[in-house]
Amino acid sequence: MYSPRAQNPVLAALLICTACAFIAATMLIAKSLGSDQFGPALHPLQISNGRFVFALLCLSLAASVVRPNVTRPHMRWHLARTSAGWAGVTLMFASVAYIPLADATAITFLNPVFGMVLAIPLLGEHVGRVRWTAAAIALVGAMVLLRPTPESFQPAALLALGAAAIMGLELIFIKRLSGREGAFQILLINNALGVVISTLAVIAFWQPPTMAQWGLMGALGMLMACAQTCFVNAMARADASFVAPFSYLTLLFAALYDVVFYDVIPDGVTIVGACIIVAGALLLGLREAWLRRSGSPVTVSGTATTPLPAPDTD
Repeated sequence: MYSPRAQNPVLAALLICTACAFIAATMLIAKSLGSDQFGPALHPLQISNGRFVFALLCLSLAASVVRPNVTRPHMRWHLARTSAGWAGVTLMFASVAYIPLADATAITFLNPVFGMVLAIPLLGEHVGRVRWTAAAIALVGAMVLLRPTPESFQPAALLALGAAAIMGLELIFIKRLSGREGAFQILLINNALGVVISTLAVIAFWQPPTMAQWGLMGALGMLMACAQTCFVNAMARADASFVAPFSYLTLLFAALYDVVFYDVIPDGVTIVGACIIVAGALLLGLREAWLRRSGSPVTVSGTATTPLPAPDTD
């Protein structure tokens, strides 16, 4: 039987920050594969399929060494989580066809807000004033980086907004699963289901990749597997409403990679937005670290938080 991980918000914050660095790197790789930089541009569904295939390969190789304990999986939650994740990515790639990539990416990064809000009715989590404030600060920073324009709010932008909402729902299923099953098992099942779903979807759009594109898809899958490992372990060690706002740090890493690989120097607006996001994340991290050192329970409006209800066993 699986034993849930002890709650450790500080470690959870470090894990989610590491995951953000990996995720930003996968975005850059996906951008290259979607252009003609290394050969004929690949369809977004093919890039997504490559990501699942190589991530599953990496995790399977790791499983042969680690030999993780396997418990009875909750397949309905797994299928719901994988379907939500794949649908969210599909909507994000669809939106890119009509609006700038930067706008679509920034809009989909609203998914932590959806995740935090959905955690209240679906997970029974208590979200206090500090967490609401931190989430609001991070949201303001994301909107600054978005640089709202009339083009950003064209009807096609609703596709990106839909992606954010569905990815927020995915956070809920991840949290449910992380309280019941081991992280490795969750990742293996998720990527196995993802391979099936994405392969069926890409059949009509598949084209032979170049050697460079094969290598990039391999790197994409490996980095995504590492990001997922960090993310699921973070969700197992802290409330979803605490972990969610840290996801905005992906925007900061993306800006950093732009400087290193594309010589794109952030302007004043980018710097201000980045500082606001960091402020929101630090507010959460410092508060949780202080409570942990003092030995005080995390309270919300004067009431100690209670454990999540036990998941169904069927």
